[in-house]
Amino acid sequence: MKDETVLAKGRVERIGLDSAILTHEPEGKTEVREVSEILEHTTAIKKVLDKLVHKEHGVLKTVNEIDAVGHRIVHGGEAFSSSVVVTEEVKKEIKRLFDLAPLHNPAHMLGINAVEANMGDVPQVVVFDTAFHQTMPSHAYMYAIPKIWYSKHKVRRYGFHGTSHQYVSERAARFLDRPLEELKIVSAHIGNGASCTAIQGGKSVDTSMGLTPLEGLMMGTRSGDLDPAVVTFAMGKEDLSLNEVNSMLNKHSGLQAISGLSSDMREITEAMDSGDKNAKLAFDMYTYRLRKFIGSYAAAMNGIDVLIFTAGVGENSVILRKAVCEGLSYLGLGLDSERNINGWGIEKRISTDDSKVEVLVIPTNEEWMIARDTFELVNGLNEA
Repeated sequence: MKDETVLAKGRVERIGLDSAILTHEPEGKTEVREVSEILEHTTAIKKVLDKLVHKEHGVLKTVNEIDAVGHRIVHGGEAFSSSVVVTEEVKKEIKRLFDLAPLHNPAHMLGINAVEANMGDVPQVVVFDTAFHQTMPSHAYMYAIPKIWYSKHKVRRYGFHGTSHQYVSERAARFLDRPLEELKIVSAHIGNGASCTAIQGGKSVDTSMGLTPLEGLMMGTRSGDLDPAVVTFAMGKEDLSLNEVNSMLNKHSGLQAISGLSSDMREITEAMDSGDKNAKLAFDMYTYRLRKFIGSYAAAMNGIDVLIFTAGVGENSVILRKAVCEGLSYLGLGLDSERNINGWGIEKRISTDDSKVEVLVIPTNEEWMIARDTFELVNGLNEA
């Protein structure tokens, strides 16, 4: 952590199957990819640790060199406004939030328990996707619904991708050599899941995702904003269950539904270039909604100094950035076509020199944020 050098990257996919895939990418060494039976998370973590200390492929001498483990947790509710060290009480609170993130938080707990099973009392830190957005004012996070829904069930806007939005906003301030506290930033995290956040003075003041990651922008397979009556109307007309309509809106909507082709923006733009009208409609809907959110956040902050594109689509889609920025000229925003095309995987300015809004592409690095918070919190434990 002294120079924040990455020693290794990797992942374990398809846990629970006999064809699980472990990928280990040690810096300066050959990538390792293994297919084997991995039926649960404890075994997965054991295999990861084995690779990290492997005589040929490893980057550590022993597991004892690992001083701490950081986790990303999707939902922290109102209980967590920052990253915390894992304790029994923290684990209980994460479990209490299972209802707000039934697909994510239970899986996160499996990861925490798997590390405990393999590494004993090694400190663990949890970094919440929702924490950065806990600075939103009540008029931004409350829904116009009966208050009992909030008081009993905590139904409100929480927002997600917070770790990414925080990272790119801090990087933008450094890139521009301007104090973060003086900037009005709109951060567009555009991937298969997508969200837009208004950041004023370094704090989230509004964000597009809500109680769940379904609200807001049109996404790869998620609908984003829609009339709530669509749900009850569809359930009545198609005799759909709650699970079926939830699956429809989360997994079978968005780019995939409109294009009838794919949830991948690369495939959408290729089909659009070939004259596919459905792909063109999907792209136009997608970029139109993104422009609307950017404009609304400029209004919410009474101005905008910086627009950031990040995540898979935001960092890599030249045509999407062009389509979005060309519709924002009323803000005094000018896009430099050459800058937009040139450079990949780096922090860069793509606005013109005379643009009133700085437009940046900032590759996100959520893993770095998790490592940083973990390092700082565990250091605090040691100093105490």
